Amino acid sequence: MFKITPQCSVCKKEIQANEDIFVKMKYPKSKGMTEIKAFIEYQGKIICEECNNK
Repeated sequence: MFKITPQCSVCKKEIQANEDIFVKMKYPKSKGMTEIKAFIEYQGKIICEECNNK
């Protein structure tokens, strides 16, 4: 299995566990999503709290 290391799409800072983030993504068509972390990583833009507040 692949190891996902999420990063902020603006500043490229690595996201730590339990850190508040913002995700910009389209609402998915499919009903069942089992692997939400992978879906967010590949279909969304992760933004850290610091970059979102700028």
